[in-house]
Amino acid sequence: MDEPTTQPQGAPALKPGDSYVQSFARGLSVIRAFSADAPAQTLTEVSRRCGLTRAGARRILLTLETLGYVRTEGRLFSLTPKILDLGFAYLSSQPLWQFAEPVMQVLASDLKESCSAAVLEGQDIVYVLRVPARKIMSVNLGVGSRLPAWCTSMGRVLLAGLPEAQLEQHLAQARWQPYTQRTAMNMDEVRARIAQARTQGWCLVNQELEDGLVSLAAPIVDRQGRTIAALNIGAQVNRTPPEALLENALPRLLDSARSISRLLQIKT
Repeated sequence: MDEPTTQPQGAPALKPGDSYVQSFARGLSVIRAFSADAPAQTLTEVSRRCGLTRAGARRILLTLETLGYVRTEGRLFSLTPKILDLGFAYLSSQPLWQFAEPVMQVLASDLKESCSAAVLEGQDIVYVLRVPARKIMSVNLGVGSRLPAWCTSMGRVLLAGLPEAQLEQHLAQARWQPYTQRTAMNMDEVRARIAQARTQGWCLVNQELEDGLVSLAAPIVDRQGRTIAALNIGAQVNRTPPEALLENALPRLLDSARSISRLLQIKT
């Protein structure tokens, strides 16, 4: 018999039944409980983060430890490098990223700026490839990192590719937060900037997510012209102001995004 659980705030409702394996869903929630802010946790901390009983969290952690995905040190549990196998399965199964990486490496090398690719997942963008030229943000970004879609250049490009109804639903559920004094907090203003990105085919975000950071993004599209990912260049504004980024990087960024899109359409 399944044990009762308390759902974390904002989590989707559990749907036990023939097509929903509740114990598997709980196991994934335990994996997601670990992050850069909480890389090692006690059993109590894991159970609280996941809304599970201590007994339930313990069974899942011990199962993950047996499979090699979790290690213990004293009272603390943490993930092992084997957990990367789960993400690599996605990256290796998607031909897009095999085509994108060489193009991104050339772009980052030529512009001497960091280059990233991301997809939309829920309310966030998720980094799937990154070629860092230098550290440009106070947080460490890498494959799997998440940022809010509504205030990032890649996010707005990805949101611009959504049908209108999906876009409105996304904006209605957005977690609005003033990351800097420049962050656009008005829904109408954000909606207008997304519409502008859709019209012009690219998006510039100037210090809305973090002071000193300017970023430029363009869409990667499939055969049907649907936006499936975004490509961006990020820079420090004191070294590369927005005007310089547009002049020097935009043509190369658009060309690289089109190249990746063409490769994807030819090879798939």
